[in-house]
Amino acid sequence: MLRPEVSSTSSSAPAASPALGKARIQSRRYNIGLQETPQSRPSAQASMSTPPGTSGAAGDQSSSSSSSSSSVHGHPPRTRPAQGSYFGNKRSNAENIFASNFTFGTSSSSARDSNYPQILKTPLSAGNPQRSGYKSWTPQMGYSATSSSAVSIHSPSVIVAVVEGRGLARGEIGMASIDLKSPQIILSQFADNTTYAKVITKLKILSPLEIIMSNTACVVGNSTKLFTLITENFKNVNFTTIQRKYFNETKGLEYIEQLCIAEFSTVLMEVQSKYYCLAAVAALLKYVEFIQNSVYAPKSLKICFQGSEQTAMIDSSSAQNLELLINNQDCRNNHTLFGVLNYTKTPGGSRRLRSNILEPLVDIETINMRLDCVQELLQDEELFFGLQSVISRFLDTEQLLSVLVQIPKQDTVNAAESKITNLIYLKHTLELVDPLKIALKNCNTTLLRAYCGSLEDKRFGIILEKIKTIINDDARYMKGCLNMRTQKCYAVRSNINEFLDIARRTYTEIVDDIAGMISQLAEKYSLPLRTSFSSARGFFIQMTTDCTALPNNQLPSEFIKISKVKNSYTFTSTDLIKMNERCQESLREIYHMTYMIVCKLLSEIYEHIHCLYKLSDTVSMLDMLLSFAHACTLSDYVRPEFTDTLAIKQGWHPILEKISVEKPIANNTFITEGSNFLIITGPNMSGKSTYLKQIALCQIMAQIGSYVPAEYSSFRIAEQIFTRISTDDDIETNSSTFMKEMKEIAYILHNANNKSLILIDELGRGTNTEEGIGICYAVCEYLLSLKAFTLFATHFLELCHIEVLYPNVENMHFEVQHVKNTSRNKEAILYTYKLSRGLTEEKNYGLKAAEVSSLPPSIVLDAKEITTQITGQILQNQRSTPEMERQRAVYHLATRLVQTARNSQLDPDSLRTYLSNLKKKYETDFLRAEQFSGKTEE
Repeated sequence: MLRPEVSSTSSSAPAASPALGKARIQSRRYNIGLQETPQSRPSAQASMSTPPGTSGAAGDQSSSSSSSSSSVHGHPPRTRPAQGSYFGNKRSNAENIFASNFTFGTSSSSARDSNYPQILKTPLSAGNPQRSGYKSWTPQMGYSATSSSAVSIHSPSVIVAVVEGRGLARGEIGMASIDLKSPQIILSQFADNTTYAKVITKLKILSPLEIIMSNTACVVGNSTKLFTLITENFKNVNFTTIQRKYFNETKGLEYIEQLCIAEFSTVLMEVQSKYYCLAAVAALLKYVEFIQNSVYAPKSLKICFQGSEQTAMIDSSSAQNLELLINNQDCRNNHTLFGVLNYTKTPGGSRRLRSNILEPLVDIETINMRLDCVQELLQDEELFFGLQSVISRFLDTEQLLSVLVQIPKQDTVNAAESKITNLIYLKHTLELVDPLKIALKNCNTTLLRAYCGSLEDKRFGIILEKIKTIINDDARYMKGCLNMRTQKCYAVRSNINEFLDIARRTYTEIVDDIAGMISQLAEKYSLPLRTSFSSARGFFIQMTTDCTALPNNQLPSEFIKISKVKNSYTFTSTDLIKMNERCQESLREIYHMTYMIVCKLLSEIYEHIHCLYKLSDTVSMLDMLLSFAHACTLSDYVRPEFTDTLAIKQGWHPILEKISVEKPIANNTFITEGSNFLIITGPNMSGKSTYLKQIALCQIMAQIGSYVPAEYSSFRIAEQIFTRISTDDDIETNSSTFMKEMKEIAYILHNANNKSLILIDELGRGTNTEEGIGICYAVCEYLLSLKAFTLFATHFLELCHIEVLYPNVENMHFEVQHVKNTSRNKEAILYTYKLSRGLTEEKNYGLKAAEVSSLPPSIVLDAKEITTQITGQILQNQRSTPEMERQRAVYHLATRLVQTARNSQLDPDSLRTYLSNLKKKYETDFLRAEQFSGKTEE
C-alpha cells in the first residue's frame, strides 16, 4: 500500500511560492554531512494541484455544488499535503528516516564567520554540521501536480553546477544546469578571463535557485576568485558544496550515455573531450537524484551543449538598465520589453521569450526564418487565429515531461495522485496534436513546414492509442479541484481491475451518503444548506443567509468549525468529519490501484515518449512567434534587414509607446563602419537616455526575430550589448557614483569587441570637470580603436572636438526651442525630442534650467559671470587643418563606396545616379578644403 501523506490544515502556498522565496532570502546557509549513501532519503516534493501552466486559483477556492447526490457523485475529499511536505511538517515519517540514516554534527566556527558566506552542504559533502540548522529550499516539481497553489512560471527552479580548471587550466569553466520544471540538461564549457564576465552573465540568465560547486573552491580563507565573485553577485541564492570526487568526467559521460534520448545523442560527440562540463553534469545529476529522491528513466532526458558563441551577450547590468524583464520604477508592472512582446498563451512560450530576450540570436539565417514566419502569420489571418486557438489549449508540456520521466524511489499517495493526474494531462496534450497539424497544413514558410512535419511522428498516435486502451475517453483536464478529483478517480476504464471497480462503488456510496446527510440536515433545520468541497477541508457545508433568519441568531449546536464572511457561513459536523475520513481512506485505495495500472502503462510508453520533446519545442516556438505577430498588430512595426549598417528610419521607443497616450517622437539613426561613433549632446531631459535605450531595444527585438518600431530598419548583428546608464550609488558594495561608473566602464573596455553595440550615458559626472573630460576622452579614443558601434551621450561639449581628429566620429544633438513665457516674462525651453546633426547650439543650459527653478536671481547672475570667465580661460579653440579636411573627404568617399559594394540592391540606373551624387559631394568637400587652405595662408 502507499504510505499516506501527513495532512495539514494550512492553506499556504507550496514550497516554491513567493512567501517561501522571501523566507529563503532571509535564511542562512547551512552545512550537512554524509555518513552513507542517500538511497533512502525521502522525497522533498512540494505539491502543486494545478496542471502545468494553469492558475492555482481554482484549487484554492471552494467548489460548491447542490446537495443532490448527482452533483457531488464521485468527488472524493482530500486533505491537502503540508507545505514543503517532507521538509516542512512531516517530521513523523521522513525526517525520522533521514535522521536515522545520517549523522549530523556541528560545523566549524570559521564557516560561520560574518565575512564568509555560509554554505549549504549536502549529504554528498564532507563535514557534519548541526542537525537543527538543515533547510532545503529546492522546489520539487517531480511528483505532484495536485496542491492548491500554482508555481509562478518564472519562479527559480534551476540548479547549476559550476567547476573551474586548476593550474594551467584555470579560467576554463564547465557548467551544467537542469530546470526541475523541464527535463533538459544544458552543458557549457568555455574559457573566461579574470573578470569571469561570461560565467556571471550565464548565471544571471539562468536565474538559479541553487548553485553547486566543489568544496575545494570555497576553503575558508583560501576560496577561489570565481567562488568569491559568484557569492558576491548571487547573495540570495543557495550555495551547495559537494566533494570534488563527485565532479567526475568519466561518470558524467556514463550519465549522458545512459540518460540522453536517441534524438539528441550526437551531444556525446560534442562533449567527449569537454572534461569540465562532464564533471559538472556528474555532480549535478548525483545531487538532483539525492534531493528529488528519484531517478530519471533511462533514455529520457534532452541533453544539449551550448557554447558561448551561439547567442549575443547582455550583461545583467545592461538588462536592468534597458528594463528588459523588470521595470526599474515598479517591479510589478509590465512596462518592459518582455511586457511589450509577451502575448504568449503557454508557460513554455513565455519562458522561451524570456530566454530569447536575454540571449538574442546571432545567426542571420535563423533570425530570417523566424521573421518569415511572423510575416506569414501577419498576412494569413486564418493561420494566425487557428494557431492561436490551438496553442492556448496546451498545458505546460515541459513540466509535464519532467514529471513523467522521473521514477520515484518511494510510493506515496502524493506520487500516485501526481502520476494519475499527469497521465490525464498527457492524454489532453496528445489530443491537441491533430488540431495543431490541421492549423499548420497550409503554411508556406520553411520553419512552419518543418514544425508541421515534426507533428507527423507516428509515436504521438501510438502513445495515445495505448493510453486510450486503459484510460476512459472522457477523462480530460478540467479546472477546479473537485472536477479534477473526479477525473482522477474514474480515469481508468471499468473491468480492468475488479477490486478497483469495487473501491469506486464504495467511494460513490460514501459520497452519496454525504449528500443525503446534508439534505436531511437542511430539512431538519429548514436551512438552505448546500454541499461544498475544497482540497484542504474535503466536503463541508455552506450556507448563505441573513443571521436574523437563524433561530436565536445562532446555528444549531450540531455544527462545528463555523466561519462567517458577511452572510456566507461554512461549517461541518462530527458525522461529516468521520465520513470525510472514510472517503479519504477509500480514495487512497482507488489511487493505489489506479497507480499500479498507470505505472504499467507508463513503462510501455516510455520508449515512445521522446517525441514529446519535439512537441514541447514546437509549441513554445509557435507561441513566441504568435506573440511577435500579435505585438505587430497593435503597432506599426516593420521587418528588419541585416547588413553591416545600423540604419533606422523614424524609429521610436517600444516601451514608451506602451506607456504614452500619444505616439513617441520618432528619430533616425545611421551608423556604419566608417562612421561608427556618435557623440550625442543636448540639454537635460531632451531625450538622450531614452534614445540610447531605444537603439538597444530595437537591436534586441531584431535579433530575436521580432519586427521593430520604425518605418525602415537595418541592423548589424551585435555579439555583445553594453550599456552604462545608471548613476546611483551602490551601498551594498560601498561604491560611490563615480566608483560605480569606473567599474562599469572597465567591464566594457575589458570585454568589448568589433561586433559590440556600446551605449554610454553621462560618463565622468561623478568627479570634477577636468578629470571627467580627461577620462571621457581617453575612453573614447580606446573605443575608437575598435569597430564597435558606439553611442556616447555627454554634457561635456569639449568632447565634441574629437571629431576633428577622428573622421569616424559624428556629432549629433537634440534640438530645443525657446518660447517666450508671457505670464512670467521669461524664456521657457520647449523640448522637441528631435535628433539633428552637429553640436548642440545650446550653451549653459544648466544655468537656464537653474534660472527656471526657484534659485535666487542674484545667484544665477553670479554663476553666469563666473562661467564666462572660466570658459574663456580653459577652453581652447580647436580648428581643423586643410590636410585634415582633405583626409576626411577621402575617408568618407571610401567608406560610402565600400558600403555600397557590400549592401547595394539598387538597379543599374539608380546605382549610377547614386555614384554620380557621391562624386559631386566628394568634389564639393575637397574644394571646401582647398578654399579653407587659401584662407589660412592669407
